[in-house]
Order: sequence, then structure tokens, then C-alpha cells
Amino acid sequence: MTTRRTRMIGTAGAALALMLTAWAPGPAVAGHGGWDSDYPGTLHPVLDGLSGPRGLDALGHGKALITEGDGTFSLVVEGKRVWRGERHGSSGSTTKKIPLGQIETGFAPAISAGRDGTVWLLTGGGEPTDPTAARLYKWRWGWDDPVEVANIAAYQASDPDPYDLENLPKDSNPFGLAALADGSVLVADAAGNDLLRVSRYGDIETVARLMPREVVTPAGLPDAGKTVAAEAVATSVTVGKDGNWYVGELRGYPATPGTSQIWRIKPGTTDAVCDPEHPWGDCKRYADGLTSIVDLGAGYRGIYALTLSKMSWLAVESPTPIPGAEVGGLYVVSKNYGNHHRGRHGGTATITELVPGQLILPGGVDVAENPYVVGPIFPDPELGGSLQKID
Repeated sequence: MTTRRTRMIGTAGAALALMLTAWAPGPAVAGHGGWDSDYPGTLHPVLDGLSGPRGLDALGHGKALITEGDGTFSLVVEGKRVWRGERHGSSGSTTKKIPLGQIETGFAPAISAGRDGTVWLLTGGGEPTDPTAARLYKWRWGWDDPVEVANIAAYQASDPDPYDLENLPKDSNPFGLAALADGSVLVADAAGNDLLRVSRYGDIETVARLMPREVVTPAGLPDAGKTVAAEAVATSVTVGKDGNWYVGELRGYPATPGTSQIWRIKPGTTDAVCDPEHPWGDCKRYADGLTSIVDLGAGYRGIYALTLSKMSWLAVESPTPIPGAEVGGLYVVSKNYGNHHRGRHGGTATITELVPGQLILPGGVDVAENPYVVGPIFPDPELGGSLQKID
């Protein structure tokens, strides 16, 4: 992916602190899971009026952390829907959005809550001189502002991507975030094409590097039909119910549909290589055949993969509007449910789409008692932004 990946990719009371601590993720997982509805499910609005929402951590019991395009992060407390007019059947909601703070950034940060109530925030890439770009922050109740914990860009400058295809081996665009039980966090870097682990004190180590993949250039692009190498672009990370770490790919230019993979990594791994030609070892391919993954979540049914567009991110960013390019998708990826799908190079997975045709440029997914999604990821006054859940 070229420079387009840069685009892609308190006033509350003391009770708020208790909420964050009490409903933080459990000891072994970043997603919470428990939803058992029939597929493909029904999409319901929880909160409208958001602007460019992307970061999402569903805490359970009707509570979620979200981020928006102006760098704000908030706690959403879901209320019951109330009827306002019998004649027209109109309804409203008692759902509340409690602002927690803000980071100076031009794109919604990723967000994840630790077991102790610490809220972690991750900003994406920017200019090398930008003091807030590619940074990991933490925030706790009572703090005026988030506190910087790690400079991801500085680490990547000292740990260049050996598989870089764009002559930018030291580039960094941290995009995905997942808090772990020991107080550390996982960071998926979309420009560094790797998965990092950051300790609670800011020490960083490389967990795995995602190698490029040979893909066929889609029709309509220069050199259509030609096989070329395309970078992984690691956008997303979650912790499965099995305790393993899962990483999702967007896929770099030419953004060929059906070439995004999900990788499974054993906890504690360092310096692994995720190789699409040899998808086993310390980094194993969990699923194949997806398109432009922007986020992952975890539930009892498997890993939930959210895709920006079924046509690919390149279709979204085309200078000429492509009808339908704005339609994204949410999929449950598992080994024992849904329609069997065989990916390239013999990879197999069970992939079931939820709420088909109903998600517009989605930005984030997480699972508590139900799956939740936020979007559109790019602020749009006409579309608006919202938090929704699937029943």
C-alpha cells in the first residue's frame, strides 16, 4: 500500500472509574464473546451522531469504549429504547455517551481496556516531526490527559522491515491494538507489516513479521492479470477465546480482493515470520480469502473479521466513484460453523457473513454479549456515524 495507508489506516463522576474497572476485559481475552443468535443476525443502532468512529472495545453489560475522528474517546452506556409516539411508532434511546478525553490526532485512534481499568490508545502514522503520531498512550480515571507510554515510530526506525517493497523500511502506521492480561498490549503496525508487544513500561519487542504475498493484479488496473508482490499491511489484532493472538491484513497495492489473511500466533512468541508460502510454524495461517480487513474481534464462535469494503480499499479510494465500493462486511471465521471456504495455497476456514449489505465503510468491531460495530470510518456529514450491535 502506498501513502493511502496513512488515511486508512473528564466530565464523569467516580462511578465511571468503577464501570471501567468492573467491565474491563477478562484475564485471557481481548474480545468477550457469548452471542448465540441465529445467523446472519439483525443490525440495531445503539448510538448515532458520531463522527468518523473507529476504535471500539465492547466491555459487556451494555458498555463500550469508542473513539472518533477528532481524537476523542468516550464511554457509551447503553440504555433501553423508549417509545415516543404510538401513532408513528417512533422510538428513542436512553443511551449515554460520556466523554473521557482527547488526543491531538487527525484520525480516530485505536482503543483497548486493560484488566485494571487502564484505557490504552494508539495513534496512527504521520509526519516524522509530528509529536503525537505513532504513539501509544494510557489513561486512567482521575487523569486530566492520556500519558504517552511508547513511541512506536522510533522503535520501527531502529527495527526496519526486511520485507519492505516501497523503499520505506522504517515507516510506521500503528493501527490495531489489544490489551493483554499482564498489563502489556499488542500493536499491529500497518506500515511496518508486523505485530509488536509493548510492556506496561513502554518496552517494545517484535512478535512477528508479515511477509508480502504474490497476487494477481485485478482488471482495470495497469498490468491487469500480472502477478506481483503485495505487502501484508497488518491492520488488526485480537486475542481469541483459545488465548492465541490473531492478526489481520488489509493487503497492499494492488489490493487484490480475496487475498487478506488472518494469522494465529502462540502467546509469548517473538521474532516469528508469517509466510504465505509456508503458513505454519510459530505463525500459522488461520484463514484466507478475505478482503481489506480493518479490524478483528473475538467471540465464542470464532474470530470476527471486519472488512472496509468487499471490493477493496483501493476501490474506496478510486478518484472515480465505484458503485458499491462503500459496502463493507463482517464475517465470523471459525473451524466448525457456516459455509466452508478454501483459500489460496490450501488454507481452509469456515467463513460466515453477518448482516450482508448493511455496513458502510465500517471501522471497528468487538464482541461482548453481542457483536458491535462502528462506522463509517471516514467522517461524512451526510452518512453520519454510529455504534451498532447485532442481535
